[in-house]
Amino acid sequence: MSDPWRDPDQRPSPEALLEAARREDSRRGRLKIFLGAAPGVGKTYEMLLTAQARRREGTDVIVGVVETHGRKETQALLSGLEVIPRHPVDYKGHILEEMDLDAILARRPRLVLVDELAHTNAPGSRHPKRYLDVEELLASGIDVYTTVNIQHVESLNDVVAQITRIRVRETVPDSIIDRADDIEVVDLTPDDLIRRLREGKVYVPKTARAALDHYFSSGNLTALRELALRRTAQRVDEQLLTHMQAHAIRGPWPAGERILVCASEHPNSAGLVRYTKRLADRFHAPWTALYIETRRSLQLSEEERDRVSDTLRLAERLGGEAHAEPGGGRRISDDVLSFAQRNNITQIVIGKSMRSRWFEILNGSVVHDLVRRAGHISVHVIAGEDLDGEPVPRKTVSTGEGREPVNWAFYGIALASVASALLVGKLIQPLIGVENVDLIFLTTVIGVAVRLGIGPSLAAVVAASLLYNFFFLPPLYAFTIADPKNVAAVIFFTIVAVVVSNVAARVRSQAVTAQGRARTTEALYSFSRKLAGVGTLDDVLWATAFQVASMLQVRVVILLPENGSIAVKAGYPPEDTLDGADLAAAKWTWENNHPAGRGADTLPGAKRLFFPMRTGRGAVGVLGIDGDKPGALLTPEQRRLLDALADQAALAIERVFLVEDLDRAKLAVETDRLRAALLTSISHDLKTPLASILGSAGTLRDYSLALDDASKTDLLATIIDEAERLNRFIANLLDMTRLESGAVTPNVVLHDVGEIVGTALRRASKILSHHEVEMDLAANLPMLKLDAVLFEQLLFNLLDNAAKYSDPGTTIRIQGWQDASSVYLQILDEGDGIPSEELETIFGKFHRAQKGDRVRAGTGLGLAISRGFIEAMGGAIKAGNRSDRVGAVFTLTLPIPKDMKELEPAA
Repeated sequence: MSDPWRDPDQRPSPEALLEAARREDSRRGRLKIFLGAAPGVGKTYEMLLTAQARRREGTDVIVGVVETHGRKETQALLSGLEVIPRHPVDYKGHILEEMDLDAILARRPRLVLVDELAHTNAPGSRHPKRYLDVEELLASGIDVYTTVNIQHVESLNDVVAQITRIRVRETVPDSIIDRADDIEVVDLTPDDLIRRLREGKVYVPKTARAALDHYFSSGNLTALRELALRRTAQRVDEQLLTHMQAHAIRGPWPAGERILVCASEHPNSAGLVRYTKRLADRFHAPWTALYIETRRSLQLSEEERDRVSDTLRLAERLGGEAHAEPGGGRRISDDVLSFAQRNNITQIVIGKSMRSRWFEILNGSVVHDLVRRAGHISVHVIAGEDLDGEPVPRKTVSTGEGREPVNWAFYGIALASVASALLVGKLIQPLIGVENVDLIFLTTVIGVAVRLGIGPSLAAVVAASLLYNFFFLPPLYAFTIADPKNVAAVIFFTIVAVVVSNVAARVRSQAVTAQGRARTTEALYSFSRKLAGVGTLDDVLWATAFQVASMLQVRVVILLPENGSIAVKAGYPPEDTLDGADLAAAKWTWENNHPAGRGADTLPGAKRLFFPMRTGRGAVGVLGIDGDKPGALLTPEQRRLLDALADQAALAIERVFLVEDLDRAKLAVETDRLRAALLTSISHDLKTPLASILGSAGTLRDYSLALDDASKTDLLATIIDEAERLNRFIANLLDMTRLESGAVTPNVVLHDVGEIVGTALRRASKILSHHEVEMDLAANLPMLKLDAVLFEQLLFNLLDNAAKYSDPGTTIRIQGWQDASSVYLQILDEGDGIPSEELETIFGKFHRAQKGDRVRAGTGLGLAISRGFIEAMGGAIKAGNRSDRVGAVFTLTLPIPKDMKELEPAA
């Protein structure tokens, strides 16, 4: 049965057909996403409920990974479903469980359930992210049900962070959402979700209270809910448009608003674009600016062409799409409506016609045609005087003549071609007759028009008419015509020749224009790809200068802001400085956001012509050009090309600046965090020992005569102990400063590990006085390339850490062994161990583990310094927890020198 909506005169879109074919590919699995606005709305529950229905229908369903979070209702829905055991992954001494991708691929079910699409897999897994596991399952022909929250969608990450003040680190690319075959929004009102949270159905009570105070406010949930619904509506709208284009369905289907504005060379066209932007904002709808290129477009003045180009650029800067389409129909309205129907446009905005009534009677009215033939598409006809905003400003830079100069050689070739046609006609006249000779001349005229253009072709028409009359029509060799029939023949021959040559010349002109645009488009695309592949500002500036210079045949300089002014940053050929007039023009361009310099209205005496490089956020730099030819530097076409190049370069420069700003912001946050940690540490670790020292010294001073010798000894011991503690604190700060500045250069020679361990134990004897110390070093450990001072310090830090975090009377054990390539040294204590989430962060600066109600004294620098020292010597350190009992274990790995004979042991 034929589709009643299908337009038989319209062909399906190739892109839409490819997309439809991809979705219908039986070799690829189908993806269904259960999308929620926040945790706890019931995504996993709904996924399991749907999977159970599929299982009852006979579908082979298995569970790849499902997180029930202890919820009994969710756990009950797993009943009857085959669960694939998770795959254990060893990470830093801990066993993490991940989805067993290989087991699922070997099992090859029809449908697999994969919860938490944005999950980051443990290091060592095949893919770093779970969504990559899902892509491999889909490529293998397995259907997937999965869940994700709206805050994990990459393009919305910043928006969610602004709403909730919390940035989600785990994200999935938007392409996953766009490629999904089905998206089901699992919705819950904010009041219902908050009630579930309070009832303990989402988090445990303590976590739930914190979530209610911060993330799960009614306003946040409402905003996230709207984001989820809008993102889903956007995906559905794209699917609808693809379906319509693939089936050549004439639109619109007004499931969502889409707005089209008709751009033209009229001065008020820019105001029309601004009006459409405001209209689209009210409807929260996408919008497009369209310009139809017709035969009349070739006759536009350069000012009008500039106006069209700038109007389309304005639409892109305001967030719309810009299209320039070649006209294929007899009327512009046909092309506009065809574009609107292909793209499911629901509203068209067009300016009120300023033409005279006689012009509309003779040539027709686009406005009237659209209103009469738009069907279900709404048409907004906007009066020019009602538009807000300025028209696109006129160009303030003089340009050279854009048309090609007259080539008199072409006229000579045209006349020579007609002479050749005359010779051929004379030779074959006896064979074809005089009545067919005119076809030879007509063929020559067409050839001249196709190859040489309209001017030479018209010259060929005149010459051919005269020669045909003179040599072939009686009386011969005279310009008079005796037979009235021959008069008509000459007249009609001339008319046909003129019409045909004009059409052929126009086709040639369009072909030449199309070839030029294709070359320009290819160059712009290549430039865009080049800019996308560079990451540093210098590379962007050099690529821009080279591209502009090579395409426009000019010399180029690029200036960027520096210390309140602007300075030359790149040039082609390389240029470091500008003279006074050029620098003044460049500064004026930067400050006023308008061109200045050679050929401009402002400061025309400068050697160079300067243009602002700007984006939607403002100017980012200045581009200057100059050349050797006198007069205007650019033709109008080159000026429009330069605008396009400058726009692309400005966006690339802004992207680099934004990345640098982000890095600076991250550095500022880290600096503030370290500063706060340092101040906290200093306030505690300086104040406490100083207080003890001052108190003990004051007591000795004020009560020396009343104290016995034992009390004085204790007070002196306290002063010494606290001074040593203060000295260790300052030493740690100095060591960390040396590490961060790169000033630590190990002096490595062969050392006996046992000797350095013994030295460290003697140095730490006072700290370890309340602990049992066991040492178990394997016999015959090889000598290692070490810096004895650094290695002793890192051992001391580890022993100090072990004593600090384990109770008095417990045992601290040191053990060492070797294998074929390394020596391993472990320090084990019997403290509370290290929380699993801190196994890596424990080596961070100023990090101190918080266990129980006690806060241990220390700077939080010892482990960070230990890691820096061991890595400087080519080794590694790893933190973990003991497997035989409670306690922490730190493992040092030191490489055995490959050639022991090349190094002499330390004296």
